[in-house]
Amino acid sequence: MAVVLPHGVLFRSASEGHIRKYLIENRNYLDAVIGLPSNIFYGTSIPTCILVFKKCRVDSDNILFIDASKDFEKAKNQNFLREQDIQKIIDTYKSRKQIEKYSHLASLDEIRENDYNLNIPRYVDTFEEEEIIDLDKVCYELKELEISMKKTDKTIASFCTELGISTPF
Repeated sequence: MAVVLPHGVLFRSASEGHIRKYLIENRNYLDAVIGLPSNIFYGTSIPTCILVFKKCRVDSDNILFIDASKDFEKAKNQNFLREQDIQKIIDTYKSRKQIEKYSHLASLDEIRENDYNLNIPRYVDTFEEEEIIDLDKVCYELKELEISMKKTDKTIASFCTELGISTPF
């Protein structure tokens, strides 16, 4: 059985936290957590997730996390999953394989350590390193732009003089 829910159910505490703990510890029903892109359902732009439940789980010592939130096509008013996006989710779920920045098999101990918080970024590392900026290169480019601006200002000033009008600067 699979249920589509807002992302909030994955991490909110209070009663939802108790329900998550019960479903994982007492029943061991939760088989997978699949994060979907935001704005794929008409009328709401919130990100959603699919919780997959199984009563007779084969892999009862782990839970599969899939972050499919970046695999979609943007339409005019709404995002949608393409056929290849859906197939990737299905293939990953069936094989229960770990894919860097896409899926992770979390042990029940790992979930306990996270206090039953099922927020996908806790398990699937989607961090992208920022490009290192060469400050010397940026300074050089700024100096070149200043030289170019001065040349342009001189050109504008000469045009203004030819037209007999005052310069704007």
